[in-house]
Amino acid sequence: MSLTNPWVAALSAIFLWWFSTGLILWRVRRADNEGHDAHLWSVLLGLPLLLAGIIGLNETLRDTSALGAYLAFLSALAVWGWVELAFLSGIITGPNTRPCPPDAALHSRFFRAVGTILWHETVLIALLATIVILSDGAPNIFGLWTFAILFFARISAKLNLFFGVPRIHTEFLPRPLSHLASHFCRAPMNWVFPISVTLLSYASYCWLERAYSATSEGATIGFTLLSALTLLALLEHWFMVIPLPDQKLWRWMLPERKPQLQGKLKPALHTTLKETPHGL
Repeated sequence: MSLTNPWVAALSAIFLWWFSTGLILWRVRRADNEGHDAHLWSVLLGLPLLLAGIIGLNETLRDTSALGAYLAFLSALAVWGWVELAFLSGIITGPNTRPCPPDAALHSRFFRAVGTILWHETVLIALLATIVILSDGAPNIFGLWTFAILFFARISAKLNLFFGVPRIHTEFLPRPLSHLASHFCRAPMNWVFPISVTLLSYASYCWLERAYSATSEGATIGFTLLSALTLLALLEHWFMVIPLPDQKLWRWMLPERKPQLQGKLKPALHTTLKETPHGL
């Protein structure tokens, strides 16, 4: 099948989402078993991925072909993937590295939570602003839209985890981020979730409509990739509510956590989740 086929583009986006997520989780788990220095080396050795992504975003700005749309999409994923690797490795996180006390007030918990991810969010905002400046007036801005979808969907997911959702997976949290689970909250529902799924659903509709009405192969492929990515973000939000074993998508490909580390992680990952009075 041709790369200009929208179905190929949609399946490619789904595969890249699954594979890139699994690859990052696999590398972080391996580094967890090897020690802190392994996390640092993961991030340093991954720098070519960041560089390739930045170069790719810049080089595809004038390419309106279907290949240009694919490469812009891949370049944005490369930049995003390196930042997520740096975050999960504990290299770019935030100044707060302590668990949140169970009895902390909402405002205190919020500021503590922001402190755990502050440098990570700052880097993402700086990269998004840089891509916006680079993309000004360019005919191919699918790389920008890809990064923007990932950014705002991630902010939405973090807000939902903070205010409370029924299903929270902590088994993939690495050792450097074991304190992060204490800032999550289990609750039947929160006021952010309906807004999140409504906006993601509307964005998906807009991308699909543009893909359907596109007059060039590059635009068709680009908007199809954006549609698939936004629908995946929407699905990830519903995974916070619907009792489906989505963690099995990646669990099988990860190495077993070493027993001594598993014992250290267990209290932090499974007993520090804050629950509302009506939490599940």
